[in-house]
Amino acid sequence: MPESPSSVTEVRDGLGEVGYLADESAALVSFLAQRLGKPILVEGPAGVGKTELAKALSRSTGRDLIRLQCYEGLDEAKALYEWNYRKQLLRIQAETADEAEAGWAGARGDIFSEEFLLTRPLLEAISSPEPVVLLIDEIDKTDQEFEAMLLEVLSDFQISIPELGRIEAKTHPLVLLTSNNSRELTEALKRRCLYLWLDYPEIERELQIVRLHTPELDETLARRLVEIVQMVRQLDLKKPPSIAESIDWARTLLLIGAEDIDRKTFEDSMSIIVKHRSDIDLVSERVTVKLSAGSEEGVTGLPGAGA
Repeated sequence: MPESPSSVTEVRDGLGEVGYLADESAALVSFLAQRLGKPILVEGPAGVGKTELAKALSRSTGRDLIRLQCYEGLDEAKALYEWNYRKQLLRIQAETADEAEAGWAGARGDIFSEEFLLTRPLLEAISSPEPVVLLIDEIDKTDQEFEAMLLEVLSDFQISIPELGRIEAKTHPLVLLTSNNSRELTEALKRRCLYLWLDYPEIERELQIVRLHTPELDETLARRLVEIVQMVRQLDLKKPPSIAESIDWARTLLLIGAEDIDRKTFEDSMSIIVKHRSDIDLVSERVTVKLSAGSEEGVTGLPGAGA
């Protein structure tokens, strides 16, 4: 069984060893969640490392990761459990005539047992004999009714099944809920969680992240890349570049042997970080024209959203 960390520094170092550079607030909340046994609600724009934090905690703590990907219309049958109706029907049909005459009570007690239960992510995490990390990803895509269903799991780490009774957690999972902040979550859910807001990192931290994942990239080129990505995010885009896309762009520059990000290099590889047609037009208008071939001015003179 994984031991609880003794300090925030231990958590931050552990995350760093598995490739996640956590800031002070992320390390603190991750530490408190493990010591207090409370879920974490992680909010922020898409692509800032919310899901990756759960994966990194799984790797650093040695716990298996169980993921529930949320979507509109998700119900408890896909999140909690459902009965294996086909197997139940086969069992009923296999009963002899004499057993059938014994009444429904006996058959019901037989087919509504764990043998006929199909576990879904929430029940799987609760019933796991070993501690796990439970990721409830993009909770804001569900409705308030689904949030209400989660409250028993988040408060008491248990699930009530009418036919079986209450199933309590054998070990407490480390629970992370992520939200892109597309809608306001209920106060009842927020009250049960520790809260962490993740935003796009500052230049120096993003440079550290890019260098961690692409250490072969020239540091000057890596800084220029990060400065351009930061500037692109200031534009009014449908989808600003994520941290993962910054890393993908760095790897792309390595693969094509780029020594600088001039206008042609940017035009050729822009689709790695810009992925909407209207965004491409806007970035081309505001950025590409400033990246003349062989320019030594860097990106300091590039316009932001209000330019």
